[in-house]
Amino acid sequence: MFKLASQFDLPVQLRSSALICLLGLAAIFAPKAQGKELKVGIVQRFGEEPTDEVTIASPPGDRLTITFGEQTLQTSRVKLEIAMQPLLAPLIRERLVLSNHATFESAENSAQRWQDRGIAVEVTQPGRWQVWAKPEVYKTPLLRRWLLRSLEQQGYTKPTLQTKLLQRVPRASLIVDGEPRITHSLFRQQIEIEAEENRILVTQGEDDQTPRLYPGSLTLQPNAYGNYTLVNQVALSSYLRGVLPYEITSEAPQEAVEAQAIIARTYALRNLRRFAADNYQLCANTHCQVYRGLSHTEKRTDRAIAATKGEVLTYNNELIDALYSSTTGGVTAYFRDIWNGEPHPYLQPVVDSPNPVWDLSQRSLAEEQAFRRFMDLKRGFNETGTSAFRWRRESSLEELSEDLQKYFEKINHPLADFSRIVRMGVVKRSPSGRVLQFNVKTDEGMVSLYKTEVRSAFNPPLSTFFYLEPIYRDDQTLKGYAFVGGGFGHGVGLSQKGSYNLAQLGWSAQEILEFYYPGTKIQPLEDESIVFYDGD
Repeated sequence: MFKLASQFDLPVQLRSSALICLLGLAAIFAPKAQGKELKVGIVQRFGEEPTDEVTIASPPGDRLTITFGEQTLQTSRVKLEIAMQPLLAPLIRERLVLSNHATFESAENSAQRWQDRGIAVEVTQPGRWQVWAKPEVYKTPLLRRWLLRSLEQQGYTKPTLQTKLLQRVPRASLIVDGEPRITHSLFRQQIEIEAEENRILVTQGEDDQTPRLYPGSLTLQPNAYGNYTLVNQVALSSYLRGVLPYEITSEAPQEAVEAQAIIARTYALRNLRRFAADNYQLCANTHCQVYRGLSHTEKRTDRAIAATKGEVLTYNNELIDALYSSTTGGVTAYFRDIWNGEPHPYLQPVVDSPNPVWDLSQRSLAEEQAFRRFMDLKRGFNETGTSAFRWRRESSLEELSEDLQKYFEKINHPLADFSRIVRMGVVKRSPSGRVLQFNVKTDEGMVSLYKTEVRSAFNPPLSTFFYLEPIYRDDQTLKGYAFVGGGFGHGVGLSQKGSYNLAQLGWSAQEILEFYYPGTKIQPLEDESIVFYDGD
């Protein structure tokens, strides 16, 4: 157990809270309480900009019922706007950020390691994913500073105290017929919005002329960042109808669509803990799964949802971490090729081909020459001929330097004020060929980037499945680099483009899933032996 510095002894109630938090990732929700209704943040951090606005309307012939505390009003159309409310006295908003990450998976692993040291934490997403010392436990400036000092004394350099002095705070207003009808200050009740037919139209921003139709109800609620989230409470089946048309393309064969339906259902139920700090479960963008309501539902995706009703993918009776990406580049990746955390046996390198084009057991892609020979192969893969299967993207040293400077500013890196990149290159690969360590020499010193940090730091790479080619000027001085790679996204689990080819070859949805997730099986959600999430 992590030992804090001697001058920092937690009171009994704080130790109890920390103990409860230690159980958090393994017991965020009871397994059998899920599956009926989801809470999806469709507009996150509303009020981050004072110009934010959302219009909410009922379909023709219906009406909205809006409830705020004991107040209720009915209308067919309402606008949510933001006004900056002056405070009678300045408000200090402070958070102790323990770590900063590009993905939830990495943030969750970091959170577990902090918890193992006895520190109560929560995973948040104010922009990038972060791990905070839990505000409900470290309530006072004194407690936060004692904790930070303890960590610094033990050699931790990344935790930072972020303090803002606020003179104004965002306040949401409901405008009906041009007049404010309800104003909503932070830390007060939620605003509930319902329609009799359980269909609500949402238009985000002044320039958006295409409303999206959402099933279920809406809630405007405060979040952890001092603004709001508009949350859609939606049945799982309706949620999937708003996911599949955006996660699977129109040319996908039906068996590939059914495989995607099972994966999307499994992914949603496995990931309900992502936004626990903000009191909802999933987002509506690529940090989760793209979800855009019922405006563009399709018969073929609806058929796939119906055909696979209640089916999920499991490993040893637990819902799998159903990760998937657009294109793998010819081989899928280990979970730990991309993120830190416990390995998942069903997320392992699989050559993405129905043919024996490469034997990973004999020729590991961790070796640079083998990797480049693999990249020269173009035929016989499930993704052959797709746009992201192989790619080449060039960038000058000036452009790459600008990319890295912006990234360093985001993560408060000590070399953020460097001027230029001198050289860079891949230092270490995984057996699936993914970049594990990437070194960059700047005029201020050497820095190492690990795993997905490379994609966060630089604009060109579409994945971590690439090698570098230097580009020289006529006088043989270094001008920049070409990133030569394959795949789009993390490359873990199912390849959406690859699944199309397997389906066209006559593979069933079950066979496709067994190929990309070895050792898994399809089970009905009603099976009471299924564990939704056990903290790995």
